[in-house]
Amino acid sequence: MEKKFSGGVLFLDRSDINTDEIIPAKYLTENSKEALGPHLLEDLKLEGFQAEHAIKGKKIIITRENFGCGSSREHAPWALEVNEIRLVIAANFARIFKQNMFNCGLLAVELPESEIERLFSEFYGKGVFIETDFNHSVFKITADGKQREIAFTISDFDRALVETGGWVEYADKKY
Repeated sequence: MEKKFSGGVLFLDRSDINTDEIIPAKYLTENSKEALGPHLLEDLKLEGFQAEHAIKGKKIIITRENFGCGSSREHAPWALEVNEIRLVIAANFARIFKQNMFNCGLLAVELPESEIERLFSEFYGKGVFIETDFNHSVFKITADGKQREIAFTISDFDRALVETGGWVEYADKKY
């Protein structure tokens, strides 16, 4: 099965973005994933950042270290998913957040800190598009006529979760 996670990129130039900033706790009582959508990143503290404008048209986030730290809640990946953000690339993730991404059929990819720094220095502030070749584990990054390819790895189990659409679908298929 060919799986692609491609689109425009939102750069979040900060480490330690927590789940309360991804989706504020006051919305955790909502009855549907869709109700979380308008509130994605509304409490993010980042100079000049306005969520409603920054998110529009973006399908991928590139950020720094420890993305998704804080409370262990599925609501954070759900809020990303309903905003059609299905891929987050970071130097590393909070363990539970990362697994929640895969459990939801989303892709959380860790790249070396030096590679994240290089992406920020080469592409930050430009109209960046990433095409993901999931089967070959390669990102093709394009902006202003510049193009780069970056290989990535995820575990076989996480790959299976993404391929089936998440943990529930995986369990239905396997058990």
